[in-house]
Amino acid sequence: METTQITPEFIGFNKIGRLSRECVVSEKIDGTNGSIYITPDLQFFVGSRTRWLSETTDNYGFYKWATDHKDELMTLGPGRHFGEWWGQGVQRNYGLKEKRFSLFNTIRWCLHGAQPQIISTDEKGVAKMQQELPACVGLVPVLWRGLFDTQKINEVLLSLWEKGSTAAPGFMNAEGIVVFHTAANVMFKKTIGNDGAKGNRAV
Repeated sequence: METTQITPEFIGFNKIGRLSRECVVSEKIDGTNGSIYITPDLQFFVGSRTRWLSETTDNYGFYKWATDHKDELMTLGPGRHFGEWWGQGVQRNYGLKEKRFSLFNTIRWCLHGAQPQIISTDEKGVAKMQQELPACVGLVPVLWRGLFDTQKINEVLLSLWEKGSTAAPGFMNAEGIVVFHTAANVMFKKTIGNDGAKGNRAV
């Protein structure tokens, strides 16, 4: 009896990205993840790294802060906005008397009152600009930006260890850095001291 061969779905090999492309190194802040989700029809949700938050399931007061600042946060527009909720009473505290929310996407956004910079230019020559954040939201500090270079990345980490936090100047116990490879659209973290491997010190 003749059987009919079924052709399987073809899955090709992904294109290999180039390592020598731009990366952005920012300070890794030791707080707790926070997220703001604004739906296309402008519904407002507040989350942590793993769950949605509410009045009864808050996370270090992030839900209350976000709902108190809802009108300002809605200006971020539809999408998922991820950042770090940090400061007084959260992890390292950073010597602060208040909590802060700092977004991770340093390419898309600029701080309130800052001059937006060009992100890219489309085929018609129209520049795509950064968007200005509301005053209640910050950004993680960018420590260096350039072609991917492990030596330079280690130098940035060493400088952070020696000079202390850029996010909270004067606080010497900084946690580490996050390296965002723009072409691959992927993040890597590297911490001061124990970098996650036994017997391995980053600096």
